Amino acid sequence: MNETLRTIEEETRARIEEAESQEALDEVRVSILGKKGRLTQILKGMKDLSPEERPKMGQQVNEVRQLIEEMMQEKKNKMKHALLTERLKRETIDVTLPGKRQIRGHRHPNQIALEDLERVFIGMGYEIVEGPEVEYDRYNFELLNIPANHPAKDEQDTFYITKDILLRTQTSSVQARIMEKGKLPIKIISPGRVFRSDEVDATHSPSFHQVEGLVVGKNVTMADLKGTLDQFARQFFGPNTKTKLRPHHFPFTEPSAEVDVTCFKCGGKGCGVCKGSGWIEILGCGMVHPHVLEMCGIDPEVYSGFAFGIGLERVALLKYEIDDMRLLYENDVRFLSQF
Repeated sequence: MNETLRTIEEETRARIEEAESQEALDEVRVSILGKKGRLTQILKGMKDLSPEERPKMGQQVNEVRQLIEEMMQEKKNKMKHALLTERLKRETIDVTLPGKRQIRGHRHPNQIALEDLERVFIGMGYEIVEGPEVEYDRYNFELLNIPANHPAKDEQDTFYITKDILLRTQTSSVQARIMEKGKLPIKIISPGRVFRSDEVDATHSPSFHQVEGLVVGKNVTMADLKGTLDQFARQFFGPNTKTKLRPHHFPFTEPSAEVDVTCFKCGGKGCGVCKGSGWIEILGCGMVHPHVLEMCGIDPEVYSGFAFGIGLERVALLKYEIDDMRLLYENDVRFLSQF
């Protein structure tokens, strides 16, 4: 072998053995095999050799190159093994230690109640429709037969943004929007957040949730309303639940009623939950007022309908026997983790 090549091989071997990092190994590779490396320079100088010497020199250079590449790969493998060994020492796991429990979140009791409620009405063929929380007075009051002098429109009861724009006080505004479109028949529920100027206490909040229902079609009667609410009560509160309608007044329904259900705690016998009456009030309802139908462009001589409004927090409090509405919004994990 050419003396120069032998020297390069020996020096390179020594440098590879001394290299302690990948960076040092890369420096050796560049200085020997790179574009300006020593072996590369020898190959460039072969043009000065005679035709007889070139093949022999080319073969020797390739042998040295191959040998150096093998030495570098071997050194690289040793480095990787050493790094892995060191890492395994640092990251030793004691499999006898107890595991760390991962705390997972879950649905809020309001959301659980809403999904249960939606499931009941979807099963009866209802469509879920949502609307804006910032609403026009026209949809929130006017089209629902609530006149300008009605107490509900006082500023102490409603959050006004301008004279004609407010934070909706009920999701019935969605019903007005749907009826105004004139696409009949209608069979919807409209869940969502509403706002009223109430003081915070065990049963009131300035922000809460409602689920309003609306059915409009031909030959819709009070019997259809009663049957719908019976079905809802049995599926939501239990198969033995009964309903009772009491006369009431709402501007947008005529006739109107409050709906009670037999206490699901005592079965109607009387207990602390129902305050000894055996009945619990859960919602308001009634037949859609003919004037409401007229204002929304629906002929009350041909079509009729019923509507109902469910306070989501109210039915959630009743179903899960929670005695203070504020617990739903205090974000106390000790309370929420029970559901």
